[in-house]
Amino acid sequence: MTKLLLPTLLLLTLVACNKEEEEPFVERDFTAAVDNDRAELFFTDALRMSDAAYKDGDLPCAVDVTIDTVTVPHTLLIDFGPANCTAPDGRTRRGRLNVTFTGRYRDPGTVITITPEDYYVNDHHLQGVKTVTNAGLNGQGQPFFNVTVSGTVTAPDGSWTSTHSFQRTRTWVEGAGTLTWLDDVYLISGGGSGVNRRGLPYTMIITAPLRVELDCPWIVRGTLQIIPDGLTMRTVNYGDGTCDGQVTVTVNGSSFTFGG
Repeated sequence: MTKLLLPTLLLLTLVACNKEEEEPFVERDFTAAVDNDRAELFFTDALRMSDAAYKDGDLPCAVDVTIDTVTVPHTLLIDFGPANCTAPDGRTRRGRLNVTFTGRYRDPGTVITITPEDYYVNDHHLQGVKTVTNAGLNGQGQPFFNVTVSGTVTAPDGSWTSTHSFQRTRTWVEGAGTLTWLDDVYLISGGGSGVNRRGLPYTMIITAPLRVELDCPWIVRGTLQIIPDGLTMRTVNYGDGTCDGQVTVTVNGSSFTFGG
């Protein structure tokens, strides 16, 4: 009887040890934060490209920019071509962004819809739709916009896909008085949810507004919290305002920095 019990006890001990080793790893896993950040950047970048193309009528790397203000809703097609092109911001893009808009960006009530088509950023496949609605002026006299995103990001080799759903308020805090887009600055608040590349659902909320400066390809400031199902909250910090792309994630006292 004792001989029969020994293998069973040994097996249980090994399982317990493996479980103890696995749980700290899962608890410290930063995948949801990394996937959420990538979606934040790429969908913010899509609006940035659309804004720049509309104001300038051209974009580095875009082989064609077509604007039609006769049809309603108006349309803007940004075609980066079938091959990767590296833009001055360091990102590669290919494919198309299809944009519809019901009026001028500055006009209250205008609805802008951005739909990627065979569109890739840094070889990541971006799919879904982003909708931006001009909600008028806030109490401080600043233009603000209601933003929704429903989309996915797929790895360059197709090995994983992450899913994202965002609901945001985008406040235009600098540059609204000029015609150039390079001095535009926005503060982003709100929340959302997603499913990371490992299939783990998570929720997120912005705790300090994310600062987006259109002359910088990254979010430069702000914090958010990500809570993967069944795990401890992760705090994501976008830095002190420096345009360096550095992001720090902290969970249970352990920190991980990525980006740039």
